[in-house]
Amino acid sequence: MGFNSILQLFTPKDRVFYSLFEEVADSVGKMGKLMKEFAAESDADKRTSILSRMEDQEHINDDLTHRIFTELGRNFITPFDREDIHYLASALDDICDYIYATGKRSISIRSTPTIPASRKWRTLSNRAQDRYRSR
Repeated sequence: MGFNSILQLFTPKDRVFYSLFEEVADSVGKMGKLMKEFAAESDADKRTSILSRMEDQEHINDDLTHRIFTELGRNFITPFDREDIHYLASALDDICDYIYATGKRSISIRSTPTIPASRKWRTLSNRAQDRYRSR
């Protein structure tokens, strides 16, 4: 048995983490789009409807994060450091949690797109979305 054969034993063959992180990235992108739509909407009923879609998307992201953690438990050999995988998954989940929490808070304080702070936040959110799409 050659050295290359031994190395192949320790090379991860399953690319599950890559596909899961791609799904999580898409989920974060959808949350950002929903927040952009939410921040621009002035009708309270439509904002509540968008918030409901944000909640659904946040649950989807939670499920994806749980799948990543489950795969971490199943796979002895990972494509990169286990702690980094855990940290990245947690950080991406936190982004969706914060976006959803921002929407809930905005509803509870009756924030509208005409408030100056809301307009500034929407501008920053749009810039973040543009950067996300450009990568």
